[in-house]
Amino acid sequence: MAANTSTTVPHLTNWVNNEAKVCVAGSDVSYLAVTTPHTGATIARVPLSHAADVDEAVGAAQAAYPGWSGRTFKDRAQFLLRFYRVLTDHLDELAVLIVSEHGKTRDEAVGEIKKGLETLEYAISLPQTAAGRILEVSRGVTCHDTRVPLGVVASVVPFNFPFMVPFWTLPIALGCGNTFVLKPSEKVPLTMDLVARLAAGVFPPGVLNLVHGDKDVVRPLLEHPQVRAVTFVGTTKVAELVSRECRALNKRCLALGGAKNHLVAMPDCDVELTAQDVVNSYTGCAGQRCMAASVLLVVGSQPQLVEAIIAKSRALRPGSGPREVGPVIDHASRDRILDYIKLSAKDGAELLVDGRTHPDFAQIATTCPEGSWVGPTVILHRQPADAALHDEIFGPVLSILQVDTPEQALAIENANPYGNAACIYTTSGAVAQHFTGRFRAGMIGVNIGVPVPREPFSFGGIEASKFGDMDITGDGGIEFFTYRRKVTTKWGAPVEKSWLN
Repeated sequence: MAANTSTTVPHLTNWVNNEAKVCVAGSDVSYLAVTTPHTGATIARVPLSHAADVDEAVGAAQAAYPGWSGRTFKDRAQFLLRFYRVLTDHLDELAVLIVSEHGKTRDEAVGEIKKGLETLEYAISLPQTAAGRILEVSRGVTCHDTRVPLGVVASVVPFNFPFMVPFWTLPIALGCGNTFVLKPSEKVPLTMDLVARLAAGVFPPGVLNLVHGDKDVVRPLLEHPQVRAVTFVGTTKVAELVSRECRALNKRCLALGGAKNHLVAMPDCDVELTAQDVVNSYTGCAGQRCMAASVLLVVGSQPQLVEAIIAKSRALRPGSGPREVGPVIDHASRDRILDYIKLSAKDGAELLVDGRTHPDFAQIATTCPEGSWVGPTVILHRQPADAALHDEIFGPVLSILQVDTPEQALAIENANPYGNAACIYTTSGAVAQHFTGRFRAGMIGVNIGVPVPREPFSFGGIEASKFGDMDITGDGGIEFFTYRRKVTTKWGAPVEKSWLN
């Protein structure tokens, strides 16, 4: 797409050294339209940066690194505290942007911001949580270690959480003394564009830099010799490629991929609690989150539970308010989701709630065809091989499969190639303990269908959901964004003999 000089929508810029930076290509830069999934209308245009723009941002971060890393943890925490205050003062403005560019409801947008701010709160505590250790290992000999930042680090983030996912990494990375280059999703660039503007009034130049663009700008960022570590969140296929690329270059990398989360409902589960939690899990954020419920394994016949899920799903309406469901991100996602619904019906599954004909969703899809609306969908499967039971759909779709025994449920969950989240619904502590010790997932819930850990417990799955050796928030984030410098010290003559002297 050629450069568009229209002034009806904002044309975004990169942010380097606390300044708005037009791409190096200048008037020849190309732009992508940023559309709202509610109506398909263009709300901004985002530049497609090139390798030269990456060089500029990384160069600024490298120049800022000695000064920023030379500050104490306590000093950097004061900057983070001011950042926290500025962001909370602009919470409403940020929420409006998330609703507009992503499609989340107002409550979901506010919840996303607050969850991101939790990681920032944790980073403010780094003077205590990142303290080193000291030990007298022999008479007159001590060992101590300290946390040392890596240098310039980069994050490539997805569309589904415009604020929260960048804040999985940004606060801890900065608090530990690294400088930062962020590549936000070109589908939802407005939220972090505002964050960068706000950060320019808080941090020294070059500490936080933002480069817009699509996939073509990612490789120069990964390959840049001054970028010491990379975090990525996206599909499993791309996460694996990013991880391989970084490891080949001897860069530290943490790449989070996809998920297919299984929930298991035992016959003794609390029907009302389970039904409401399952519906919240699979429809929240229109199902566009890696922690969303995807498959519900019902142990034995539980018609009351299934009917309650159907009723609660049918009661949902499209919109941005409480107990409403927003649109999915774009037409490509919408069409992919609808294809899975169609395929499931063709393969003999029963559509207990059909997102294509769901009340009000069908109407808004007809009256606003440029929007990306899909109604909540509940599919009762009869064939364990159905594609919807295995593929990541990333939309408001719940697949239900009845099994005879708890061990059958565990066997299905364990066979899942992903390993992000799993949940058991039961009123029995013994049953909960049995499942939590046998699920094959990194984040597990008991009567909680979106078991996102909070700091200091870090976020991260296993298997094909994560490529890397650490987790991305909490204490895992500290480990990722620093290395330990170990110092062994001896003063004066030793008073006893050992292998050290």
